[in-house]
Amino acid sequence: MSRSSATGDPSGSGPASSASPEPHDESPEGGRRPETLPAPTERDSAPHPERAQRSERAQRSDGTTRSDRATRSNRLNSRRRGRLLGLGVLCCLLLLSCALSVLIGAKLIPPGAVVDALFASSRTENNVIIYELRIPRTIAGVLAGSALGLAGALMQGYTRNPIAAPSVLGITQGAGLAVVLAVFTMGITGMLGFIWFSFAGALISALAVFLIGSIGKGGATPVALALAGAAISALLQALTSALVLLDRQSLDTYRFWKVGSIAVSDMGLIQRVLPFLLLGLVLGLASAPGLNALSLGDDMAAALGHNVARSRAIGITAIAVLVGSAVAMCGPISFVGLIVPHIARYFAGPDHRWLLPFAALGGSCLVLLADLVGRVMARPSEIQVGVMLAMIGAPFFIALVRRRRLMRL
Repeated sequence: MSRSSATGDPSGSGPASSASPEPHDESPEGGRRPETLPAPTERDSAPHPERAQRSERAQRSDGTTRSDRATRSNRLNSRRRGRLLGLGVLCCLLLLSCALSVLIGAKLIPPGAVVDALFASSRTENNVIIYELRIPRTIAGVLAGSALGLAGALMQGYTRNPIAAPSVLGITQGAGLAVVLAVFTMGITGMLGFIWFSFAGALISALAVFLIGSIGKGGATPVALALAGAAISALLQALTSALVLLDRQSLDTYRFWKVGSIAVSDMGLIQRVLPFLLLGLVLGLASAPGLNALSLGDDMAAALGHNVARSRAIGITAIAVLVGSAVAMCGPISFVGLIVPHIARYFAGPDHRWLLPFAALGGSCLVLLADLVGRVMARPSEIQVGVMLAMIGAPFFIALVRRRRLMRL
């Protein structure tokens, strides 16, 4: 046997003649030793400068984000508490206004007499004044003010126009023309007979404004709706004046009704109007989510899953029912739907879920307080609430415009 074959020389032939032996050794038991990783060097164990800086920056960014979220959450909670507090203050102011409306008038009634009248069944002078005059007047003021304030907020939201109001866009004028037509053609003189005509006139004029304002490529833009409302308002007012001049009875009825007053309301009229007014309030308050989406634009609202046409149809119906109820009950009262939404938006913000309740409560408070001022200024007579609101509302709205307090919609 040669030396090369005995020792397994790699230069020989056969399976033992490999290029070099394998790098691992065999254990004494005949198995292979497990492979071991090389020990980390000082360079590998030290943190990489860029990696450490990036990790520190990520931690700092994450900490700042959590802080911002906490701050934002605290701000939202604080804003919500402020809005709830504002609603509570408005409710207290409304209760105070109702109490003063029952107590103050041509004759001052002490609080004790009011309490006695609420629990007594005798027909004393104070009881008759409270039950037949003061309480219906107060209820009419609350309902009409809430209806007009809510209708104004709805109109400004749907038209995205800060000067939109039932009296500005011709809806009040439509209800007035329908009432004059009822007097002129059918001889209706009672307020109970005005209800259906007032509803129909308000609805037709609202539909006309939205349809005419939607003509064209731009659609129902704020400017187009404002111009359509101004044109329709002028046309309806001209037709009303023509009918009034042709008939003396229509002139007398319209002249008294045109001023706007909550003193002519009785419980029968209020009970007749109340279901429609409650329907309008429910429809108006339920349209808040759709209004929030429409404030972003029609395309964005449709992308968010809202039916724009249905939302506008619900809004127009709510506005017509609210304005028709208020006009049938108290006549055309101006400036409530124009001013109250701006005051409510100043305190509640642009979110219609809060803005609409603020506008409804604020409208009730404004009408009752204006009626109280009119009763106090001209005692033992009184100044009608429509005149008082015009005297208070016009300068106040001019001041809002001059100070640029018209908040963006």
